[in-house]
Amino acid sequence: MMIEKHIAALLYRFQCVTLPGFGAFISELESAKVAGSASTFNPPKKKITFNPNVKNNDGLLANHIALQENISFEKASEVIAFQVSKWITSLEQREKVVLAKIGEISTNADLNWVFEPYEDVNYLTSSFGLTSFVSPLITREQLKTQVEELEEKAPIIFTPERKNNYSFVKYAASIVLFLGLGTVGYKMYNDQQVANQTLFVEKQVQEKVNHKIQEATFFISNPLSTVELPVKEELKPYHIVAGAFRNEENAQTTLNNLKEKGFSARLLEKNKSGLIPVAYESYSSLEEAQLAKQKIQTEQNTEAWLLIE
Repeated sequence: MMIEKHIAALLYRFQCVTLPGFGAFISELESAKVAGSASTFNPPKKKITFNPNVKNNDGLLANHIALQENISFEKASEVIAFQVSKWITSLEQREKVVLAKIGEISTNADLNWVFEPYEDVNYLTSSFGLTSFVSPLITREQLKTQVEELEEKAPIIFTPERKNNYSFVKYAASIVLFLGLGTVGYKMYNDQQVANQTLFVEKQVQEKVNHKIQEATFFISNPLSTVELPVKEELKPYHIVAGAFRNEENAQTTLNNLKEKGFSARLLEKNKSGLIPVAYESYSSLEEAQLAKQKIQTEQNTEAWLLIE
């Protein structure tokens, strides 16, 4: 069984997919950007990273495999553990682990695991169908070069006869310019007159409308009562999760501990695996949630993760 296909399927829907005892694949939003001198436009995407320090079992992958392969949760957990053991053995032998549609994991000189994601797969569903494209260079007219070429080709007049003819051309050009300015001036004057008339008509229409509104206001005999609209609570779909528990008492204990530390903690709804996530805080924007997650991982819990509802 290739469990990497199930990991890839979950990365479309969740930000973090954990393999117990191995690590976690984490997706982070990356906005659209322009790369390279050839103006390559890349659409928004989910950037996949790997964190070998996150090894807790949240049951997400096992539950997904159990549903898709029609096996028990325990059997799915055994399949994951067996595959993880094979991958760890391969990495200890300095062999590369290839995960289809996800990336490759290898061991460097310091015996640390290095993950290289495949860039040709975009796990952001809102960018489905969008691909990178290269914009052709914009060709602009070289006006300065053209002017210099015209100057080189322009005739130079030396004889008095040609100078007289050239003076006549200047006078003719002056007359044409004068007529052109007169035409432009008349057009500007005419446009101003039309604009003034239009403004006058609009003011009259507005005065009539205001008069009708005042009449309607004064002659309403039974005005409607004031309607109070309910204020919708701000949606906060981004949660920093401290852990997920199958036992409600454990979840409540963790919730109380977080509240004592000053967090606006809350219990989230049970997930498909029957686990109750306990959140440090909830946020309305992804940027704010990511900043909070980094701070909590640094100061409180390195295994805290981001849940998006």
